[in-house]
This record gives sequence, structure tokens and C-alpha cells, in this order.
Amino acid sequence: MIEIYTDGAASGNPGPGGYGVILRSGQHYKEISGGFRLTTNNRMELLAVIVGLKALKAHGQEVTIFSDSKYVIDSVEKKWVFGWVKTGFKGKKNKDLWIQFLNIYKLHHVKFVWVKGHNNHPENERCDVLAVAASKNRAELAIDVEFEAAKDAI
Repeated sequence: MIEIYTDGAASGNPGPGGYGVILRSGQHYKEISGGFRLTTNNRMELLAVIVGLKALKAHGQEVTIFSDSKYVIDSVEKKWVFGWVKTGFKGKKNKDLWIQFLNIYKLHHVKFVWVKGHNNHPENERCDVLAVAASKNRAELAIDVEFEAAKDAI
């Protein structure tokens, strides 16, 4: 059993943003984070889940993802995202990330657990710290190409 804890952050929404991920299985523990110069909180919440799943070394894993993002959890658990696929994501944001998510999600047995954000849940709090720190590391902020291209097209 693998546990993945995730959080995303954006200052300004859109603004500088970041994600934080903790992977834990038995004695194994790994932290991952990254930041972007211009993005949204929802993109970072979803990207955190994607990064966590992509970090798994083998397919077919039993995975529990802990997130404070109703956006991500409800979209999957209530099966909204599967309906969006059928409509080509018409009128939906973050199509690029949802497609990435679905491609990696189908390789594992994933269960989601919602945790209340900023409620002293140790791993969620740590992921928040990682995400915020990554969003403030101006020297290493990446470009969220899909987001910025879509924003420029408006």
C-alpha cells in the first residue's frame, strides 16, 4: 500500500504557484515539490496528484491519495472527469492536466481520501509548506506553458 499526500498553492490565483507531494510506503518516504511563475491553485492541486502517481516505479499499485482539494477529489470520485472526456472537456479548464491524470490514474488502483486543509494534519501541513516554498523560489520557477498559452489566447 502506497500513501500519497498532496497539496497545491497559488498566490494571486493566478499567480506564482507550487505543489507539494509526500510518498510513503512502509519505511520509504519521499518529498517532491515544484513551482511555476504563473498558474492557479486548482492546477497545482491536480499537478501534485499527477506528480505523485508518476513517481511510482511500478504499475498496478494500491494507492491512497490524501488531498484537501474538493476540485480534484470530487471530479474523480463523482466521475465528472469521465463525462468531460466524452464532451472533449468542452468548457472545462485544465484539460491538459486532466488528460495527464487519466493516463497515469488508469495504471493503478487509486482511492482518494479528503482531508480538511489547514487543520493540523501533519502530512497535509507539510505538503502545504512544500508547495508554498516552491512557489516562492523565484530562481527555479518553471513556466506553466499550457496555462500561460491559454491565458495569452484570451
